[in-house]
Amino acid sequence: MTTSATPRKTPAKAAIASWVGTTLEYYDFAVYGTASALVLNQLFFPEELPDGVAVLLSMATLAVGYVVRPLGAFILGPLGDRFGRKFVMMLTLFGIGVCTFIIGCLPTYEQIGVLAPVLLVVIRVIQGLSVSGEQASAITMSLEHAPERRRAFTTSFTTSGSASGGLLATAVFIPFASLPQEQLLTWGWRVPFWLSAVVVVVAYIIRRTLEEPPAFLETQAIKVQMAPIAQATRFHWVAILRIAACALIAGVSYLFATFSVAFATTGYGLDRPTMLWVPVLASLLALAYTPVAGLLADRIGRKTVFLIGAIGAGVTTLPYLWAITTGDWVLIFTLGILCNGLFYSTANAAWPSFFAEMFPNRVRVSGLAVGTQIGFAIAGAIGPVASTALSGSDLTGWVGPGLLALGLTLVSAVAAATAKETRDYTVDELDDLQQSEHEKAAVTAAIVLPR
Repeated sequence: MTTSATPRKTPAKAAIASWVGTTLEYYDFAVYGTASALVLNQLFFPEELPDGVAVLLSMATLAVGYVVRPLGAFILGPLGDRFGRKFVMMLTLFGIGVCTFIIGCLPTYEQIGVLAPVLLVVIRVIQGLSVSGEQASAITMSLEHAPERRRAFTTSFTTSGSASGGLLATAVFIPFASLPQEQLLTWGWRVPFWLSAVVVVVAYIIRRTLEEPPAFLETQAIKVQMAPIAQATRFHWVAILRIAACALIAGVSYLFATFSVAFATTGYGLDRPTMLWVPVLASLLALAYTPVAGLLADRIGRKTVFLIGAIGAGVTTLPYLWAITTGDWVLIFTLGILCNGLFYSTANAAWPSFFAEMFPNRVRVSGLAVGTQIGFAIAGAIGPVASTALSGSDLTGWVGPGLLALGLTLVSAVAAATAKETRDYTVDELDDLQQSEHEKAAVTAAIVLPR
């Protein structure tokens, strides 16, 4: 007689596996965002365009990858709830990595004309679809493996991957940005994209031995004839919309990582390598501080910590952009690190558990993926593109982009204030808390009885 092993939680392994995937995702974002600000505007669009217009078009290709994310969430989210969190985490890993590598191989406008930006957009679309299920699956995996009183801390490692990915990408780009212009525009810009292959291999090695969390296996043991996405959109649409509004805070990060670099180097002629050190140092702080903020969210509440971070990030973006116009490097570094390294990281640590705990287990990946990707799509489209447009054709205006960032964070904070605090509930209790009696009755009626 044989017995199957009892599923057990492996929080450390789940946290590391989630962290490395988000590192790849944000490595891609930061490499592409930095390249958009510095070189893609010169390589994939006609030379006769004004600098501001070329940067705007380059930022638009960045935004395309975010616009398609909600569609990917509707596809990949349900796969994570039906076939497993690990299944989607492996699928998205290769989708993101392969696309990043291919971008480094694309021919330029000078080589193939208008087909160059077309190919760039197509790759960004495929990449955006792949990314849309990564974080939701990784966060859910780490949440369901986490100790009950350390869920925010454990899930914060997923978003600390955004700091490590941004740090890695910017650090990699700094020596290439220092190359002579001819070398940078011929081969130098491609190398950071190709290096994504290293992250993919490391992530695969870590993720291939990861087991599905016990809560997911217990839920899957009961077969229900109701699609996860149908259950999520029917019974949890308010939570999805709330998360979409909260996720607009990401616009601050996108503005910081992409627009502010172009604003400083193109609009005000500041030194490129020096300017890239601002996000590097902010990411260093975020890497160390995000888990600390996660512990704080376990102690005083997810909502409280998220609100502190959202409001702080919005308020400090305005003086950060103003500091760039002064050319004062001390002010630029101080305010940049305060805005993105401290305040944005505070919100970034709290939202994985804050958002994921708004859903019961059976629809957690679906609801989390759709809600966050709608918000990220809007923020990704609005943040860099609208900021560039509001800055003017010469990229010297700072008030419009700063007010935009403040507006996004205020919407995020108001939406967060309407949510329940969930830190005192267990994962099993969340299933009961987040389901109405009507939903419970509908799920019970849809259960497939064994024959």
